[in-house]
Amino acid sequence: MTSITSVELNYLVFRYLQESGFTHSAFTLGYEAGINKCTIDGSLVPPGALITFVQKGLQYLEMEANLSNNDAEMEEDFSFLQPLDIITKDVNQLRQMVKEKRKNIQKDRIKDRDKDKDKEVEREHEGERGRIRVKERTEKEKEREKEREKEREKEREKEREKAESNKEREKQPEEFAYRDMVLDQVDKDVARHEENGTLAGPEPMDIATTSTFASHDACEIHSSEVTILEGHTSEVCACAWSPTGSLLASGSGDSTARIWTISDGLFKSGGKNSPLNVLVLKHVKGRTNEKSKDVTTLDWNGEGTLLATGSYDGQARIWTTTGDLRTTLSKHKGPIFSLKWNKKGDYLLTGSCDKTAIVWDVKAEEWKQQFEFHTGPTLDVDWRNNVSFATSSTDNMIYVCRIGETRPIKTFAGHQGEVNCVKWDPTGSLLASCSDDITAKIWCMKQDKYVHDLREHSKEIYAIRWSPTGPGTNNPNQQLVLASASFDSTVKLWDVEQGKLLYSLNGHRDPVYSVAFSPNGEYLASGSLDKSMHVWSLKEGKIVKTYTGNGGIFEVCWNKEGDKIAACFANNTLCVLDFRM
Repeated sequence: MTSITSVELNYLVFRYLQESGFTHSAFTLGYEAGINKCTIDGSLVPPGALITFVQKGLQYLEMEANLSNNDAEMEEDFSFLQPLDIITKDVNQLRQMVKEKRKNIQKDRIKDRDKDKDKEVEREHEGERGRIRVKERTEKEKEREKEREKEREKEREKEREKAESNKEREKQPEEFAYRDMVLDQVDKDVARHEENGTLAGPEPMDIATTSTFASHDACEIHSSEVTILEGHTSEVCACAWSPTGSLLASGSGDSTARIWTISDGLFKSGGKNSPLNVLVLKHVKGRTNEKSKDVTTLDWNGEGTLLATGSYDGQARIWTTTGDLRTTLSKHKGPIFSLKWNKKGDYLLTGSCDKTAIVWDVKAEEWKQQFEFHTGPTLDVDWRNNVSFATSSTDNMIYVCRIGETRPIKTFAGHQGEVNCVKWDPTGSLLASCSDDITAKIWCMKQDKYVHDLREHSKEIYAIRWSPTGPGTNNPNQQLVLASASFDSTVKLWDVEQGKLLYSLNGHRDPVYSVAFSPNGEYLASGSLDKSMHVWSLKEGKIVKTYTGNGGIFEVCWNKEGDKIAACFANNTLCVLDFRM
């Protein structure tokens, strides 16, 4: 085996002292050891040579301590040792340390196996309990079915008695027959009110399900009024119209966003067979459909010149209207769920699964401030004005933040479930929120507790939108309304001043994921997993247009003129509807 000489070792130490900045020590050692007289070519010795040799020596000793051990084979046969132990202890002591470590590992494995056994037993017990619950539920259902059968038998008996009574009435004078008919109607009304739990007063303002479905055939949108946009190879999660032109942006699970040019000529020529002008914005080089690059959210700036996209890879990207990637913004450590431009267009706000929100300086192409207040993923963000905004999270909390402030300027606590959406009203004075706790709430900056607690839905509320009406809008003389979309298949409209329900729109059969008001505030579009999009007249409280596609709908949006509606589907397509009443 080759050994190192004292001259070579002295030179390595000399070089180490020089490289570490110990110039006086290096000079002293060089003088006393006669380094300048040695024949070593310094240009052949790489920087950090002494450290490299010491590290390799430690690794050798570590390897010797492990490989010389005669214990039985284990999955983790190599035990790492601390450098200080390797330097201060001999090989036998190191072997003993390795032996002790392996014993501890073995004990831990035994404990883990015992825990796994306990968990398996618990799962079996839970499964048994589940089977018992199912059995009990089945038995109860059988009992209920028996009760229902008894009720049906009673109804049939009443019908038979009624038929007999009608025969008797035919034999009676006309005035007695009329009296009995009136009394029978009164009995029916009383029975109906008793069943509903009311004896007097007006009926709740509700769009009847029967009338809604009855009008579907009459208001079904003709195929000539629909343009199908094909090209995505995975579900289309988001869509947004440019605020200044005829461009429609879409984001998909196929790791692309697309910018479509939608012209009136599409509808005149039937839509499907018309050539489409589309730009493909690839979020990954090479093949698409990489799930880590899903485009989860997108938003146009106020001028309609830039499109921002948020992706599952944690990056935000800014694109031009010609499809060129202008900026990639990287700091988040998890998927981006929401992003918004401020009105001025100088800042972009992103909310991520990494529990943070970030404000980006678009001109400088860098992050300006990161807000780390939530204890769970940030689900939604919304600007109040050009410098302050609200964030919501799975931690049930809502924070209002301002650029330059290191703490939230307002904290709203009150929800008992994940807060899915937050939206400021057109004036920035009221904040609406909706949650998995089946409620929507309205907040204001002047108080900590909510102003209104809206409790009419029966399942999770996924989306909320303010109407473009009232103060601060182009429709100042119309009432401000809040719309909420829920997994209970309904859309509800709320009087925000009174905190009361105005309408319950019952036309869908599955969860409603998205709602959007027309620019004039007179219509509301809703999209559901039942594959249908309804357009409701807010004056009449009924469906005026409906379209059924081939997949669940994730988002609906109106163009700025209010004559086109876009919807994105789970079957990889978008559709654009021509809406002219």
